[in-house]
Amino acid sequence: MNSGADPARETGGGWRRRRFVGALAGIAAATTVPAPAAPRTRPATTAPPADGSLTTSAPAPAPSTVRRLFLGTYTSVAGGGKGIGLATYGTATGSVTATGTLTGIGDPSYLAAHPKGHTLYAVDERPEGAVTAVRLADNRVLGTRSTGGAGPCHLSVHPSGRWLLSANYTSGSVVVHPIDASGALGERTDLVAHSSPAPGHSHDGPHAHQFLTSPDGGHVLAVDLGTDTVYTYRLDQAKGTLTEVSQAHTRPGAGPRHLTFHPAGRFAYLANEVDNTVVVCAYDPASGRLTPGDPQSTGTGTGTNYPAQILVTSNGSYAYLANRGHNSLTRYAVEAAGARLRLLDTVPVDGDFPRHVAFSPDEGLLFTANQRSSTVSVFHVDGASGELRRAGKPFTSPVAVCALPL
Repeated sequence: MNSGADPARETGGGWRRRRFVGALAGIAAATTVPAPAAPRTRPATTAPPADGSLTTSAPAPAPSTVRRLFLGTYTSVAGGGKGIGLATYGTATGSVTATGTLTGIGDPSYLAAHPKGHTLYAVDERPEGAVTAVRLADNRVLGTRSTGGAGPCHLSVHPSGRWLLSANYTSGSVVVHPIDASGALGERTDLVAHSSPAPGHSHDGPHAHQFLTSPDGGHVLAVDLGTDTVYTYRLDQAKGTLTEVSQAHTRPGAGPRHLTFHPAGRFAYLANEVDNTVVVCAYDPASGRLTPGDPQSTGTGTGTNYPAQILVTSNGSYAYLANRGHNSLTRYAVEAAGARLRLLDTVPVDGDFPRHVAFSPDEGLLFTANQRSSTVSVFHVDGASGELRRAGKPFTSPVAVCALPL
């Protein structure tokens, strides 16, 4: 998701597991393209106090507006999409309307936006992996660059807006590309393959699943499912090169997939795909060292689950985990200034295999991309209680694997 691996990967080669999609159903979108919407920001947060707690200023009620939604899919599977799905959604209702398709990009399974809002980036999740930049003002493709590896499944933009970070799942490597003032990509400045530690347990090799920046901006972290390791690097922001500074190891066979930070920056939450757990990790901004705690339940019982992505609200109060096997979202209360997760409940997503989840910019809505049912579910998020309420029926989108509301 991110990014996202599928369970078929564990029983076959890495590529087969990523591309397994189960039963498919999809409808092609219309062909008109909406005008771009103005950027919108999340509620402002204050600087965290010394004890690590976080406070949030109360946002004024937002008027109902229509904003843009981008949908990632696979284009090379039966029933898949034709490119990046284009849609709009109502901020008050959560209702989604198809507006077209941006074609010419192969297997755009994960999407991310530039911090300034002018460019969209997509992985081309293929054996000869690539990343593509799209100018949002007119949906023009600005160009595609090779990732130097196979099966890129995740990307993110460094907060400076000058570097694109991507993860080659099949090759087990992470990549840096420069971003120019227009949002276009240059040739990659670094590629690091995960060769140590060696994959163990049932893994068939290193599988980089996510590449993101720490909240302090001082480090970039790569989550590798195949080596059961989270790698911390320093990014040279003049040269775009990586230097490894530490490794954090999960228990063997956990299969770490996705990491998200508490907004105060001292803790992070790691979703483990293979052993169906979540781990609270301490984080030291000075050294970049991540220290995993004990595995915790996802609240989904003992069946096959494959948790996907975990989100935390910007005020640090609640976390949500997508459960693909259980077809649900687990809701946690975040306590002790980020040091503890308390399981509250699980909520059905009304879809099959929720692979990616995302908040709207104001966090009033939560979107789930349900791969096997080819749908996107939308939930209203109660800011006080963290409770989720479905916003109508799911929206149909072919092999929906990523939903990016702007």
